[in-house]
Amino acid sequence: MGNKWMRGWPPLAVIALCAAAWEAAVRLFAIEPYILPSPSAIVREAMQPNVWPRLQMHTLATVWRTLTGLALGVLGGIVLAAAIHLTPGARRALAPLLVLSQSVPVIVLGPLLLIWLGFGEEPKIVLIMLVCFFPVTVAMLTGLRESDPALLSYLAMIGAGRWTIFTKLELPNAVPYLFSGFRIAAAYSVTTTVAAEWLGASSGLGYYIKLSYSGFETARIFAGTIIIIAFSMLMFGAAALAERLVVRWRPKAERRNDHASGA
Repeated sequence: MGNKWMRGWPPLAVIALCAAAWEAAVRLFAIEPYILPSPSAIVREAMQPNVWPRLQMHTLATVWRTLTGLALGVLGGIVLAAAIHLTPGARRALAPLLVLSQSVPVIVLGPLLLIWLGFGEEPKIVLIMLVCFFPVTVAMLTGLRESDPALLSYLAMIGAGRWTIFTKLELPNAVPYLFSGFRIAAAYSVTTTVAAEWLGASSGLGYYIKLSYSGFETARIFAGTIIIIAFSMLMFGAAALAERLVVRWRPKAERRNDHASGA
């Protein structure tokens, strides 16, 4: 417990110092609130009776879209990676298409999905899926390919079939890699949701920030942004916690190295 606190307090201290410096600079230089509100002004605005309930409503909408799109994107990435790995020649044939799917900017793809799928929830969920499935697919494919050659030869020698090798060796070996991609997808999912809501929605933090921007409500913009940042960090932390709970057979040093490379 003490070690965790020692690792956790430096970032919190830096955040507190930055907030204090921000507050002092706004007061010292008498910066207008519509240009840069102070942290205390942001908190006061967010707690207003006509603001806080709306922030809660839009946050819940963003959370629902993010979790739905992320879950479908991760599931799609796992299935696609398994299908590519098990199909001879599919990796070489589909690799350029996987890269191409990530070459179209969200700001371009979003309006197209709105035209094709309408203004309901479908285009937003599909957009989140398209962003989330790529890191999961790539990480999963890497893990499936990095199986122990000695174990692979042993299973082939005793007559194990392709499906047995996949389920008993390659798939378990790919799970740590899967979580590496899952952490990246979890972080991307929140920003993609906000971008989708900005492009076309009637709820969500992206929509709320867009409305606040139109009304020059700078404090409300910051309040929504802070919630988005906190939610992104929570998603990344939840993905890391899920990995720690699921992947128990790996050495702690190896897991720490993966966390460091993923961060």
